[in-house]
Amino acid sequence: MKSFLITGDRSGSGKTSITLALSSILSDDFTVQTFKVAMDYIDPSYLTAVTGRPCRNLDSFVMTPEQIRDSYTNGCIGAEVAVIEGVRGLFEGSEALNDTGSTASVAKMLGQNVILVIDARSITRSAAAIVMGFLAYDPDVRIKGVILNQIISEKHLNKAKAAIEAATGIPVIGAIPRRDEMKLTMRHLGLIPFLEGKKDDEFLKRVDAVKEIVSRNVDIDALLDLAGESPAPVDVPKSFVQAKEKDVKIGVAVDEAFNFYYNDVFDILGAKGAEIVTFSPIHDSLPEADGYILGGGYPEMFAGELEANDRMREAVLEVSRNGTPIYAECGGLIYLTGELVLKSGWNDLEADKSYGMCGVFDGKTVMPSKRVIGYVKGVSDSRSPLGEAVFSGHEFHHTDVRLPKDTHYSYRLSRGSGIIGGFDGAVANRTQGSYTHLHPLASAGMIGNFVENCRKKE
Repeated sequence: MKSFLITGDRSGSGKTSITLALSSILSDDFTVQTFKVAMDYIDPSYLTAVTGRPCRNLDSFVMTPEQIRDSYTNGCIGAEVAVIEGVRGLFEGSEALNDTGSTASVAKMLGQNVILVIDARSITRSAAAIVMGFLAYDPDVRIKGVILNQIISEKHLNKAKAAIEAATGIPVIGAIPRRDEMKLTMRHLGLIPFLEGKKDDEFLKRVDAVKEIVSRNVDIDALLDLAGESPAPVDVPKSFVQAKEKDVKIGVAVDEAFNFYYNDVFDILGAKGAEIVTFSPIHDSLPEADGYILGGGYPEMFAGELEANDRMREAVLEVSRNGTPIYAECGGLIYLTGELVLKSGWNDLEADKSYGMCGVFDGKTVMPSKRVIGYVKGVSDSRSPLGEAVFSGHEFHHTDVRLPKDTHYSYRLSRGSGIIGGFDGAVANRTQGSYTHLHPLASAGMIGNFVENCRKKE
């Protein structure tokens, strides 16, 4: 199996578009397995779509080295090429003095050969200095090739390429021209998720255009020559071995509004003995199940459609009041509040507009609010349907959930904001909603507790 990691010299280097295109190009001839460094839902939705295999997330802040290797091994079974997309710049992470949470840490844990994408806008010889600095900063990171982005002319390319190769000996294997077509469609939390965007012909044309530009400007044979090579894994890691008997049914919300899931969650639920049934809060009625999971997403973009499906909202409220376990993250939390208020100016609204949600939690969600992004650490108490545990995770939102003062919060955070003042994981009956996103492998014990609670009938 061939494998390599694509990283950038900074955020906005173009590595996301380039990784997407390379994964798609390689998938025309090989079985490709993709991975994304850090806790990010949207980039993986694109990588999953173009390869036909679920992209996996690898994060050294929330995951142990063993968990990272297990997720990588499990994902790579049956693959011929593994492609890992980094996060931000190569060395950016959660700390200033170590590489926790960084692309570099994952590259070293997995022994990956690295291709560095450099935003070469307005620089030539300085690009060589960037490569030299990256090589010297951590010699244990195996940088093997460079792709230049934002190239405006052959002269620009030739000068930058000659400088890099003469100074470092690292080959430049691609040069992407500065073109508007290379920019994927964005919104307030990043790219538009693929599940939503794929319904728009112009969106799909943009993805195809990115692939075409990269295919003409990157030497794919040279890329594969620089890739690492290792035996393809065949044994499923213990954490991912599926239970022989699926004795509990869990409904998972998946549609345009709710699609922020780390793909390992479906394997982990299966390993804990859960049968998964997916449903759409926008389009469907609530299926019968022993418990429900409402992931993150963009409920604010589909507030009218969610409000219109009053049969679904009433059913969610009823099963919560009846004590059926429900676990909701971020977008799911918003859906469980009483109303969603979109403020004037948001998406060109001329006045505030309110939409009815499920009402499991009294109170409301206001959008937009301060943008919050970062890692979290905390502990959960016994009232959580995920049980008592110490956990790490991530929060990423642009809303403010306002709940009554007597709300019980099952999460106490030592790092992060949560719903209010470091408290997160609001609980009502056996329902929990949080801004915290958990990685399913890092928090497999909590997922197991939730599945076990779904087995128990009150």
